[in-house]
Amino acid sequence: MTQSNEVWKMILEKTDHTVLTPTAVFEGVGGVKDALRMAIEYGAASMCLAPSFVEEGVEYANGRIPICTVVGFPNGYSVTSAKVAETIIAVEKGAREIDMVINLGHVKARRFDKVQEEISEIRGICGKAVLKVIIETCLLSDEEKVKLCRVVWSAGADFIKTSTGFSTGGATTADVALMKKTIDEMGGCRLQIKASGGINSLDDAKALIGAGAMRLGSSKIISLVRGGGDAGSY
Repeated sequence: MTQSNEVWKMILEKTDHTVLTPTAVFEGVGGVKDALRMAIEYGAASMCLAPSFVEEGVEYANGRIPICTVVGFPNGYSVTSAKVAETIIAVEKGAREIDMVINLGHVKARRFDKVQEEISEIRGICGKAVLKVIIETCLLSDEEKVKLCRVVWSAGADFIKTSTGFSTGGATTADVALMKKTIDEMGGCRLQIKASGGINSLDDAKALIGAGAMRLGSSKIISLVRGGGDAGSY
């Protein structure tokens, strides 16, 4: 294996291959099933797809790759009971990873207690499933990002995630580095970082991993490995 291939393999092993576009279909050319087949073939960390496709995705994957889905996506302002219901259904249908969006209104109101309570409740429902918490960094101050690292850790989540990819911006190395520094100052706790949104090149992926991301969320990385072409958008 060449050095270039080794780098790609390392990146792919950290990538949640993602299809969350509203018009996505499961079957057909360019559909979720095709994306899932490629995620398996290229050794991605998971396949992230819409809640409505979890059951079909789990059946097709047949244990070859974890299925990830989203909760409260993309705006995060659903009532907690709705997020709870989404999580219960997703886990029952076989999702092994849950990416939930926090209520940003609570953050802006400095109701971090409510944010933590909601994450903790979802964590309890997830059981053995991995929980990633999307904080939408492009809408936050640095102070809020630092505070949310502590909140997400205290709530027991596995990952803090930068972005939905559907807001005003995606992952930046500066945000990942700030989150990594905060987590390290907390004693090197188990909380890990997922960077998502706007990852358009090998250099982007390498820079985010170098800054401290242990997972990437992207619809484009596999297409880059395959030699380019229209990779869609995350």
